[in-house]
Amino acid sequence: MRLRLVMGEVWNGLRRNLSVVISVILVTFVSLTFVGAAILMQLQVQLMKTFWYDRAHVAIYLCTQFDQSATCDGTAAGDEQIDAVESALNDPVLAPYIEDFIFVNHEDAYKEFQQQFEGNPILDITRPEQLNQTFWVKLEDPSRSAIIQENFSGVPGVQSVSDQRSLLDRIFLFLGVASYTAIAIAGLMLIAAVLLISTTIRLSAFSRRREIGIMRLVGASNRFIQTPFIIEGIVAALIGSVLAGVASVAVVKFFVQDFLVANVPFTSYITVEQSLIVPPILIIVGVVLSAIAAKVAISRYLRV
Repeated sequence: MRLRLVMGEVWNGLRRNLSVVISVILVTFVSLTFVGAAILMQLQVQLMKTFWYDRAHVAIYLCTQFDQSATCDGTAAGDEQIDAVESALNDPVLAPYIEDFIFVNHEDAYKEFQQQFEGNPILDITRPEQLNQTFWVKLEDPSRSAIIQENFSGVPGVQSVSDQRSLLDRIFLFLGVASYTAIAIAGLMLIAAVLLISTTIRLSAFSRRREIGIMRLVGASNRFIQTPFIIEGIVAALIGSVLAGVASVAVVKFFVQDFLVANVPFTSYITVEQSLIVPPILIIVGVVLSAIAAKVAISRYLRV
């Protein structure tokens, strides 16, 4: 009987304040969608880091006749210098750190350059001998690239040693900033949602102040009076949370898997199965925040 009475009060409250309840649902939906997007971005960045760091190479660029440095001095790397670098890479001291390496000569480098800049006028002024011959080294542990840099930097015939991970770090730094920006926006939206839920509960309590007064006169406890209002806030936030969870999974399904995977297939992407972790998180966050906001709002109202 008490449960039926409480749920009846909840229904009446939702019906009387329908427009405000819809506002709570929409604000909760938008704010938690930002939270879901931030979580998805973090998951995607971690996937991309794993994908690209495992494939990152260390490039040992050899001198061309156009390089002016202490190890080049305007002279292209000769066969003896190239053989010396290759022998060093095959040395038993470095072998445990190196999974594989390949050598790209001028002609191969120029073919790759032509493919990369097809249709670009730069092809008309570029000759094969201007491009560095390069040893591409794949390490057993990509984080140990300093070993290669220490052993080959300053070696005669070597122009420079470059770790692709350093370039990737800049990209992932930008992606990290973007994801943290999304988290900050989501936080602001959550604050707005909490304030709106609190306002909604207080408006609902004010519109039923006569009923509350009667319940107090007949000896109803504060908990019994508060429960319908708290459930109202939870119901509105729950609907918004579910919608936000559905939107997060839909983004992964239709934008990431159906569009990005088909049109930009150069990296790994988060799957629908992996995105299913997001809706439960959003529902928990939405329900907990709404319950706290409703509890605080109605408690302060009843003290007035």
